Amino acid sequence: MEARPAVDDAALGREAWSVLDANRTGSATVPAPGLYPHQWSWDSTFVSIGVARWDTRRAAAELLSLLSGQWRNGMVPHIVFHPAHAEAYFPGPSVWRSHDHPAAPGDVLTSGLTQPPMHALALWQVWRYAVNRDEAAALVRRIYPMLAAQHGYLAVTRDLGGAGLAAIVHPWESGMDDSPAWDEPLEALPAVRYAYRREELPERHPDSHHDRYVWLALRYRDSGYDGSYLRLDHPFAVEDPLFNGIWLASCHALAELAPAAGADPRPHEEAAARIREALLDRLWADGLFHARDLRGDRLIPVRTIGGFGPLLDPGLPGDRVNGLLDTLESPRFMGAAGYPVPSCEIRAPQFDRSRYWRGPSWVNTNWLLRRAAAVHGRPDLVRQLGTATLRLVRQAGFRECFDPFDGSGRGGRDFSWSAALTLDLLADAEAAEAAEA
Repeated sequence: MEARPAVDDAALGREAWSVLDANRTGSATVPAPGLYPHQWSWDSTFVSIGVARWDTRRAAAELLSLLSGQWRNGMVPHIVFHPAHAEAYFPGPSVWRSHDHPAAPGDVLTSGLTQPPMHALALWQVWRYAVNRDEAAALVRRIYPMLAAQHGYLAVTRDLGGAGLAAIVHPWESGMDDSPAWDEPLEALPAVRYAYRREELPERHPDSHHDRYVWLALRYRDSGYDGSYLRLDHPFAVEDPLFNGIWLASCHALAELAPAAGADPRPHEEAAARIREALLDRLWADGLFHARDLRGDRLIPVRTIGGFGPLLDPGLPGDRVNGLLDTLESPRFMGAAGYPVPSCEIRAPQFDRSRYWRGPSWVNTNWLLRRAAAVHGRPDLVRQLGTATLRLVRQAGFRECFDPFDGSGRGGRDFSWSAALTLDLLADAEAAEAAEA
């Protein structure tokens, strides 16, 4: 069913819950019916964040379902497959072959890649709003070791540049699959033709990028998902500022959760400081953070929404915060768009208002930037991002993404993170109104 645009907040909230209930399969929520029939990692973290204020157990179940697929080396996979629809999505379990890897869970089928480590932020949101504090404390004690292991995996296995940042080894790991930030590293790969086609792909890439995506996944799989192979031989390795900005924010979240888990927060505080230093040293240029192509040993010049990821860090130096916010509000991004925030710089030749992550606005990145604005004491920007994002879903429904100029919906319909984060935005709007009354 297609959620109808709603005018008043109560109706919009009901529509959001209807989408989430329709997309729920057992304890997990799929991103969109038919199009994405499994559980995706960072999608589920946003779902957990969105429902945490109203249903602690549902938010917890979402995280626990995802973490049931965690590998013994700490890696949290980017897909946990729903058994009833195992091969309804390509590439499915028969491509990833996680069941052949000794570190993978024996009873859960997963991919072999990871995604942005939002999980500690999601757990912190559940902890923050839980009414039953004993139940919440038990959840933190249960999940905290899993997330500490996830962070350990990133620090040990994914620091391919040796400077303290985690490298993504596939565009799918970024969450921003088709971002123009990956064009240069992808174009350096051999041309391949796997006839990889799905109904929705022609509007994304007319070239062989998605065939190269499959080729990269197969190379990593055939290495046995080996960390030394990634370091020495894998041809795609990029230090992404959004991925690492989220990792840094999650280190802060783990530090805050550590006392409830009976653990020491200092290792997470120290990790956050190391990531911050590396971000500033390696990825900052021209008023924005840029992705670094490790194989070409260069910064990728295109400006994308990923460059604002380090704003999630409360310890980011003030001059860098001001520079980033100036860029965000300039005609390069928000200043020339009707709706926030274009996923690529409007002036860039790669900008395309209709192609995934090459121009459209997304509810989840708007939500992240709104959180960053709150972290740095910018209530005006917090209100602007929240109000404009709610206007998008009121106008076009809970779409996967939106045209940044006219607000029309793009991609999948009844998208779970759009619905879940709408609930969080509505709760904040209600709280702000109450405070002003």
